[in-house]
Formats: sequence, C-alpha cells, structure tokens
Amino acid sequence: MEIFFRYNWMVRQDWYRWCEELSEEELLQNRTGGLGNILHTLFHIVDVEWSWIRLLQGKTDCQESFDNFNSLHKVRKLDAEFHLEVENFVNNWDASMESQLYYDTLQDGSIVTDTWGEVMRHIIAHEIHHIGQLSIWARELGRKPITANLIGRGLSSYSKK
Repeated sequence: MEIFFRYNWMVRQDWYRWCEELSEEELLQNRTGGLGNILHTLFHIVDVEWSWIRLLQGKTDCQESFDNFNSLHKVRKLDAEFHLEVENFVNNWDASMESQLYYDTLQDGSIVTDTWGEVMRHIIAHEIHHIGQLSIWARELGRKPITANLIGRGLSSYSKK
C-alpha cells in the first residue's frame, strides 16, 4: 500500500511544480468538475488525506477551510505540515491494521463500518480521481498534464538497487 501513497505524493509534487507556470487567476478559474478550480482541488486532496489518517488514529478531524489556503504557496505549506503525520502513519502500516474496523455515524444516524484497509485504499483512489480531473483541465488550458505513469518513478524495491 505504501507504494501507492508514495506514487500519489510524487505526482502531487509534480502538479505543484506544473502549477508554478500558471497565474493565480488560472489556478482559481471556475471549471467543470472537481471542486471548481485547480487550487481548491489540490487543497481538497491534501485535506482529505490528512483527515482520514487522523480519524483512523482516533484523533479529531480538524477540516481546514480553503479560504485560509487560497494560494499555491499556502497549499504547499499545508501539505508539508500535514505530510509528516500522514507519512509516519503510512510508513508504520502493517498487516495487522488491514482488518481493524472504522465506524462512522452518518447524518441520518446510521452507522457505517469499514476496515482500515478499505479506508486507506479509498484515500489512494480519491487522489487519483482528482488528479485525473487536473489532467483534463490541463488539456483544456492547452498544456501537457503530468504523467500518471507509475512505471519509471523508481518506486519498487528493485529499482532502488
């Protein structure tokens, strides 16, 4: 599972560098899908990842407001701050955590039960989904999107030898 988190983190950093070429206006321009614009979508990816990890650890979910992080610099700074906790949890993941149960009470009072493994895979898929939206928006801007290729990123244990 760790390899997919590391993949997402690498791709996210690539997107941050890609965004450096855009004006603030382009980053905040309303678009169809996602959270309405490039910057808010990147913020959302970071916030959701951190929120889920905190919930699995039994900590308070302190969701941030995009209004406080509406620049590329601020989103990157928030990501760096949250990343320490997320990476520590991911790096300490072991097979015994896979089937631990997470309970969530929905607004209607019903309780949903998922395994921690399902939640971790949801976090991974959530980011990949939104990165796909960024790719579509990049093409709409006439720009080449960041590659989604996992191969060639040096993530396997064999490529480190």
